[in-house]
Amino acid sequence: MQTISIIIPVYNRAHIVERTLGSVLAQSHRPLQVVLVDNDSSDDSLAVLQGFAQDNNTDDFQVKVVTESHHTAGAARNRGAKEATGEWLVFFDSDDEMHPALVADYLAAIEQAGGDVDIVSTGATLRFPDGTTRALPFHMSDIMAVQMLHSQLATQRYAVRKAFFEKCGEWNPELPVWNDWELGVRLLLAEPRMAYMGNERVFVNHSGEASITGNSFSAKAGQWEHVMDVVEEELSASSHPEATRLKRLLEFKRVTLAAQYQREGLQEQSQELCKGAYSRLCDSYSNSLKWRVIVAPIVRTLFARIVNGKRGSAIIARKLL
Repeated sequence: MQTISIIIPVYNRAHIVERTLGSVLAQSHRPLQVVLVDNDSSDDSLAVLQGFAQDNNTDDFQVKVVTESHHTAGAARNRGAKEATGEWLVFFDSDDEMHPALVADYLAAIEQAGGDVDIVSTGATLRFPDGTTRALPFHMSDIMAVQMLHSQLATQRYAVRKAFFEKCGEWNPELPVWNDWELGVRLLLAEPRMAYMGNERVFVNHSGEASITGNSFSAKAGQWEHVMDVVEEELSASSHPEATRLKRLLEFKRVTLAAQYQREGLQEQSQELCKGAYSRLCDSYSNSLKWRVIVAPIVRTLFARIVNGKRGSAIIARKLL
């Protein structure tokens, strides 16, 4: 039987992490290993994790609590992965929740694929503070392009074979933002064998400012750009057949960030980011008639749509670029 380890990094979540832990305890599948990593919290998070382990650790529900002083989620997740004994890893955030059948469904999908798979993905439900929800489906078609613009391989939305995860280089511990987007790109560039179990088995709680990244892009200006530069280097080093298109989509991601900066009043940063992205897009099209007459005007229109808070621009860009 395939075995799974769940890894949850925690930083200053003493007030809400028990909700996540409760959803892990409610998993219908056993045996199960849970690795909880306190990421140098300054509140009572470590005591909460230790209490959970003391109350619930059994032979078929093994709970291990460790600490990681390097203060990034990537470093904490790597620390947890080193402690994991399962053949499969499920990384999870400390403010989200699992459906009771999440692990069982992952294992069923792996078995259905004959074990010949590296990543199993799931749909998710996004829950807002006002109680409203939105479905987050997983798109298996055009998967690399979807990842570039939508980051559908988010932390809590897949199980990965431990050996494949290690082969791909684990989490980048130096990225404070968008680290799951970067890892998702890297995993897909390695051409994994994938399965999708077709159910929304994860509940992502949109907690706004209480989340690690918060709601503001301007508060971490420069960090987002750094992650995109890292991904650009990875695309350049790859032999992916759609590398040119993926780089164009990366430039649109920069345009999207520039639009968010403009919405938040960072005009200078927005203009600089847009100028560079437009220039590189123009070069990728060799300043052709198609670029000047079709692509450039549509990209500028999409930029304006994002500034005005309208949704759907990424879908259009994926079909355009």
